[in-house]
Amino acid sequence: MADADIKTPPYSPEAEKSVLGAIMADASSHDGDRVFDMCLAKGVRPDSFFDPRNRLVFSTMLSLNRNANPLDVNAIITELKRTGGYDTIGGPGYLEGIAYDTPIVTHAEYYINILQQKHLRRLMIETAKKTIENCYDEKDHEDPQAVLGEAEKSFLEISTNKTDTMTWGDAVELSFQRIDSLFNSNSKKLEGLSTGLTHLDEKIQGLKPGEMIVIAARPSVGKTSLAMNIAECVALGQDMNGMPVKSDGGKQHPVMIFSLEMPIEALTKRMVAGRAHINTWMLNRAMYPREQRRQLTSNLFTVCGQLKNAPIYVDDTAALDVMDMRARARRAKKMWGIELIVIDYLQLCKCSEKARQSRVIEVSEISQQIKAMAKELKIPVIVLSQLSRANEQRGDKQERPKLSDLRDSGAIEQDADVVFLLRRPSRTPTDKDSGDKTLAIIDVAKNRNGEIGEVKVNFFSEFTRFGDREIEHKEEDHFTTSEPEPQMMQGEFPPNLDPLA
Repeated sequence: MADADIKTPPYSPEAEKSVLGAIMADASSHDGDRVFDMCLAKGVRPDSFFDPRNRLVFSTMLSLNRNANPLDVNAIITELKRTGGYDTIGGPGYLEGIAYDTPIVTHAEYYINILQQKHLRRLMIETAKKTIENCYDEKDHEDPQAVLGEAEKSFLEISTNKTDTMTWGDAVELSFQRIDSLFNSNSKKLEGLSTGLTHLDEKIQGLKPGEMIVIAARPSVGKTSLAMNIAECVALGQDMNGMPVKSDGGKQHPVMIFSLEMPIEALTKRMVAGRAHINTWMLNRAMYPREQRRQLTSNLFTVCGQLKNAPIYVDDTAALDVMDMRARARRAKKMWGIELIVIDYLQLCKCSEKARQSRVIEVSEISQQIKAMAKELKIPVIVLSQLSRANEQRGDKQERPKLSDLRDSGAIEQDADVVFLLRRPSRTPTDKDSGDKTLAIIDVAKNRNGEIGEVKVNFFSEFTRFGDREIEHKEEDHFTTSEPEPQMMQGEFPPNLDPLA
């Protein structure tokens, strides 16, 4: 360890001087600040230089450039004298020596790359040292998983190019192109991934990148089923009826599921049985006739073949720390290119950093980290959340939940971009629609970038599966097509999904 500490960190004196010299030489040519602009574009900053003198010179160049001043030797010397850094570099001889020894300016990019490679190595060494310190410091870092997550985050941040932020002009141009493509398109387009439910997609315009979507409900209402149905549709590129999603041509999108409540075996069994329309309650009790069982078995083989090749990745670690979850999500994004994350559910997550404080503070931090994860990875994140019993105690006959009913913390409501409040009238005897056993209502209570309102869907509890429901009164439909939608009786499966049809 002692030998490692006395080693000189990686750096190239030649590359550092060559970059500075090329900038000064370029400032006197017709190209002006071309090399300096190249440095900025590649993310060169003062700490990219190891030698303190070179670091000071580049900082001075940044200051001159901000004030639209030239970057030649004389201008730099004048600025160093004004700021008191003249003696630090050893007088004019140092700068003149750099300018005299500079190779051809056209080789500047080569030396910039060497400069950045050395800087990257130094950053890796500093991060590794910090990780080692955290490993030894068991008092402030009790959970090794948290240390691992922090280390992984730090290393991944090093490899991320922080200069790829889109400029305002480019963002406006991109927005124009997207809007213009919608004007010129004859088919309905979604801004994000399809949920597989037609009328819900119309309401929210799909699951958009960087958004945190909360599905909230009381226990056993179907929030896990809804999330898994959506994940299945996204991964297979199909809607709830098994038809290719028209908005992106049936493209499959990799999905990551963090199942903190259910083991992967239970999750896959529910998904396979639901898609094959097998009632597991009847199956376990041998209530299916022999002929029907043969038909269902045939359908089961087909469904298993589809799901087996679906790009779905499941992590069923219980009581996962949210920082560890973010680290695993980054790995999944890098390895498999995931485009959607599902978390089941938020209240089962942990945050070791805030665990010693109140539960409200811990849940608030978990919510903020999930939102940050969605924004960092630029993909939608669906997170399930429990509701309190407040909707059952208000005296409302329909027991409609509200945003304020989100359990443990108001930060969930604040951080979420979209909130689905799921309820089933059949579970509320006083509801006027309690007799409709298949009716489920997805109340889009919050939608930061779109409209809100209720969406009625079918829920077939025996198959834990949702489906589209015919809308009786629809005043305006922006997505009307020339093809009429098939009429379907309440509680009936679409013909193409019914294995016995």
